Amino acid sequence: MTTVTSPIAGLVIGLTAVPDPVFSGAMVGPGTAVDPVREPSVALAPVDGVVVSLHPHAYVVVDGEGHGVLTHLGIDTVQLNGEGFELLVNKGDTVSRGQEMVRWNPVAVEEAGKSPICPIVALEATADSLTNVREKGDVKAGDELFGWQ
Repeated sequence: MTTVTSPIAGLVIGLTAVPDPVFSGAMVGPGTAVDPVREPSVALAPVDGVVVSLHPHAYVVVDGEGHGVLTHLGIDTVQLNGEGFELLVNKGDTVSRGQEMVRWNPVAVEEAGKSPICPIVALEATADSLTNVREKGDVKAGDELFGWQ
């Protein structure tokens, strides 16, 4: 069982509330989403594992059980070409849950006309493989978002 924790602080809103049909329709995978606190912050690793994909706006960490967790910082933020994001790790690094991954500013994302909402998705998972998925409420970075069997 993999426990996936929140990479950021904010308000859990659930995937269906994400303003992007690819995420809200769970086409990427099941999970949840967090509307971040509006202040410069650092997104954390949601699980222990290896960084297999790393972009300024998104990263994937795969744990020892082969579970890949995508953290996507904002919606359509790929269009910002990395501006306002600072990578703190490298692809291929082994990271620990709670380790700092990317420094970013949700306020700057909003000022650039993008949504700062962050989907946290279990890649290649089925909805019934997740347990205790949080859909609402305040969350601190490091709080549990869901379990993955």
